[in-house]
Parts: sequence; structure tokens; C-alpha cells
Amino acid sequence: MDTNLVDMEQARHWMINHQIRPWNVFEPDVLNAFDEIHREDFVPEAYRNLAFVDTEIPLPDNRRMLKPVLEGRLLQALELTDDVDVLVVGTGSGFFTALIASIARHVTAIDNSEELTNYAQTKLGLARISNVTLTTADFADWTPDKQFDRIVLTGGLAVFDERLPEWLTDGGIAIAPIGEAPSMNVERIARSGDNYTRTRLFETVVPELRDTVEPSDFRF
Repeated sequence: MDTNLVDMEQARHWMINHQIRPWNVFEPDVLNAFDEIHREDFVPEAYRNLAFVDTEIPLPDNRRMLKPVLEGRLLQALELTDDVDVLVVGTGSGFFTALIASIARHVTAIDNSEELTNYAQTKLGLARISNVTLTTADFADWTPDKQFDRIVLTGGLAVFDERLPEWLTDGGIAIAPIGEAPSMNVERIARSGDNYTRTRLFETVVPELRDTVEPSDFRF
């Protein structure tokens, strides 16, 4: 067996069991996704040796790939099943989108960087992941043509965006980092009928989304 292949598998096993799992990520579907979707294939070649390290990895267009532990926590918080449609805001490398696609029915992912959209499209194609639709769009100006069962933001919002519950189906869940560094909270937004609840899950720090909307007086 190729030594490099063995090293990659060992590194993947270490990432899952010694980085992600200790962060209270225990759902089998989530851990299996990290085992099945090869993170190293989505990392820029220059940083391939850092694919399983607990660090953010530089991406094209001055972006960064989230740490594996944060990807794991976000993925678990989505409570995915194979019959949900998911919106990802901030496509990035395509890896996190691929993780979701390995569990969900379909994923729509938007990013305001055409360079990253093309990058992710190439990586997803090579991984033969077909249940994903990628779009280059500014989050602040974008309006979906459907509602989603799950929504997740891979970048932060300085303030809560009240469009999120509107975009959810009844019973849907959105996961979003909200606040400003160094004090940001990942929140769970759950819709029930014409109401929604917001629950703080854990603290983190992520780059803010580049294209966000100003707060309004709208109340759901």
C-alpha cells in the first residue's frame, strides 16, 4: 500500500477521534461524513500537508477554510437527515458543503466570490458529488426561490439577520455565528409556524461574511 495513502488515513483517523470527537461531536452520520469525504482533496495543494491540522487554511480570494472541530460542531448542530434541503452561505473550498451533501437530500450553496465558486465546483466534481447547486451571489442582495429545511452560515453576522427564519420551512433550523470578535455565539434558529426561537449553542470566532444586510425594524 502507498505510504502516503496510509499516512493520510492515519491523519484522518486522528482528526476525527482526537480533534472532532472530543468537542462533543458524537453523531455517527457526522463522524462518518468526515471519514468518507476526503478533506485533503479540497485543500489547496500548497497546504495539503495541513489538511488535518486544527487550524484555518488559506483559500483563494483571501478566504480561509474553517477548522475541522468547528466544521464538526456546525454539522452536528444542523441535525441533518437524508430528506432535507440545505442552504449553505459561504461555499468556501466546498468541503463543508460536501460533508452536508453526503447526508442531506440536496444542498444549495452561495458565495460572493466567483473564484471560490469555480474552485468548489471543480473539487465537488472530482469527488463525484452531484446533489449540490452552487451560485455566485451576494448574501445581502440574494433572495431564494424556495424555503429550506436547514440553513448554515460559515461566516459571522454582526447582528441577527431576520430574513433567516423567513427562508426556513416550518420546523426548519438555521445555524449562524452572530456577534463581533472576540465574542461571537453560534446560534440555533428554529422556526415553528409563524414564530421562531433563538438558542445560543457555543462561542467561537470566525471571519464575518463580507456581504451582510443592515438590521431592520421587521419582526417575524
